[in-house]
Order: sequence, then C-alpha cells, then structure tokens
Amino acid sequence: MKRLVIAFGIVAAAGFAQGCKRDTPPAPDVWAVVNNHEIKRGEVDKYYNGQIAQQNAAAPKPSVEEALSLKLSVLDELVTNEILTELAQKEGLVATDGEVEDKFTESKSAFTEDEFQRQLKDRQLTLDDYKQEIRRTLTIQKLLNREVESKITVTDQEISDYFNQNRAQFNVSETQYRIGQIVVTPRKDAQIRNRKNDDATNEAEARRKLAALMEKLNAGEDFANLAADYSEDPTTAATGGDNGYIPESALDRTDPALKKAVLALKPGQVSGVVTLKDAYYILKLLAREAPGQRDLSEPQVQQTIRDALRQRKKQLLQAAFFSVARQNAKITNYLAQQILESGGKLPAAAENPAK
Repeated sequence: MKRLVIAFGIVAAAGFAQGCKRDTPPAPDVWAVVNNHEIKRGEVDKYYNGQIAQQNAAAPKPSVEEALSLKLSVLDELVTNEILTELAQKEGLVATDGEVEDKFTESKSAFTEDEFQRQLKDRQLTLDDYKQEIRRTLTIQKLLNREVESKITVTDQEISDYFNQNRAQFNVSETQYRIGQIVVTPRKDAQIRNRKNDDATNEAEARRKLAALMEKLNAGEDFANLAADYSEDPTTAATGGDNGYIPESALDRTDPALKKAVLALKPGQVSGVVTLKDAYYILKLLAREAPGQRDLSEPQVQQTIRDALRQRKKQLLQAAFFSVARQNAKITNYLAQQILESGGKLPAAAENPAK
C-alpha cells in the first residue's frame, strides 16, 4: 500500500478507509497475504504440481484431503519465505544479479542442456522461475548467515564437557566401516534426489548406466560426485553416497554379497558392480576404524563433537528466529480459513493435479 503524506485533518478518515479496505474479502485466487504481499493460488499450484509430477507415475492420485494438506504445507513454506525475504530486503541483503548468475551457472554446469530443460519441465518451472528461486534462496541464506550462523559459537569447554558426558559414544566396540555407495535400480523410482535427476527404468538401462559409471570411475572421476549425480538412493545421493560408519555386526544383517564386497576392500578402493535382489551397488570403502576408546585429543573426535553442537545450536536459533519473524508479521491464510469453514471439503482447492 503506497504511503501518502496526508494533512493531519484527514488522517482519521484515511485510516477508516484503509481499515475498510483491509476487511474487504480478497480475490478468490488469493490464498494468503503476508503483510501487504499476496500469495496466489497459481503460485501454490505451481510448486504443488511440481512435487506431484516427480512422484512415480503409478502412484495413486492424491485424495482431496491429501492434496489440500500438501497445498497447505506448500503455502506455509511460501509464507515463511516471503517473511524472510522481506526482512532481508529491509536489511539490504538481497542477492545481487551477479550472485544469482554465478549460482545459476554453477547449478546448471552439472547438467547437459537437455537434462537441465527436463529438470525445469519436471518441476514445471520457467527459466525466470528458476532464477527467482535462486535469488530467494541466496537472499534468505544471507539473512540466516547474519541472524543465526554468525551467533553460533562452540567453545573448547563445551566440546570437553560433551566428550566427558558421552565418553561411551566414542568407545568403538568393534571394527567399523565407512562406506560410500552408488545405487542403481532397474525400475522407475518414486523418489529421485540425484543432481541429474537420472533414473534407470528397466534392466537394459540399468546395465548401460552401470557400465558408464564403472568407465568413469576407472578413468579416475570422483566417486562422491558421481554418486551425487547418478545414485538412485534418495538418502545418500545428497551426501555423495556416504553411508557413514557401519559396525561389522551390522554387515551380518545385510546381503552376504554386500558384506563380502565390503570386507574385500581396502580404504580408498572401489568395488565392481555388486548385484543384489532388487538393486545394483558400486561401493567405496572410505575408511576402516579399529575398535577401542577414542580420545578427545583426536581431531576427528573434536570435529564430530563440534559439528554436533553447532547443528544443535543452529536448529534452536533458527527455530526461534522463524518464530519471532512470523510473530512480527501480519499473516492471513485464506486457504486455511476456507478449509476450516467448509469442514475440510474444498474440492476447488485440489482441482489441479499434476498433468
């Protein structure tokens, strides 16, 4: 709402008029208002449809209730993003055009042009949408870096106290293996989280993909990058295939072929293709840790504790920051109101499933 310089004598009348304007019902396609910014149905549907489009085609169509619940979740995230973006704008923390272009170039470099266009199509985004996402993400991260990250400190005393209170956690009772993995399945997966959105959908595609991966690995390409780009495991692709440390006893509960492959590796070595019942694995032994009590003087122990304490504090401070930010904002969620008023029966709000 534009701010006007008004003569003192008509301030009351103007305030009354503005109050009436705020009470006027919004247009039907306005699903929320954050301060003076409208979030419309089309924006919610865009992200909702993008999420649905990435699900397995054989998955059942969401029910009205499921669709509405997901749309409420999407809308809530958009509300929070708008609040944080407005705060960042007030503090002069908006990402510059140069920063957006640099991040765009970096993110696009992991894909061929065809792969990148497929990503946009699957997420139902235009190129402008994608760059706006990048700007918003970078802008919010700048804000969080200043308001949350910069306030996190972990002292040597805190690390020492944590170690003394959790000493047993650092007593390794058996040999542990830190394993990296690249997973390929001969079927279409419901969730693909690798950077190239690459998914083998049948046996022939899986074998071609595995052969290409082994060729890249034998040529010296980085295992973690290949796992992030191509692994079809939704949990570990984001970590470059890193499964963390696994105790030797846990290997006894896995497929014997998997255990045999791990035990045959030396740290740094990569296996061949390991064939299991429902998937193919390529493994890398990142590290092997012998049993025994770990000491606080070991850098790995200190870093593990420091990371854990930083994450704890980050979660706490970020949750508090979000709560205060929302508390200080004026939010009206019209979609939520309509759902409540209709007893959860609002078919019109769930009419746009992904095509």
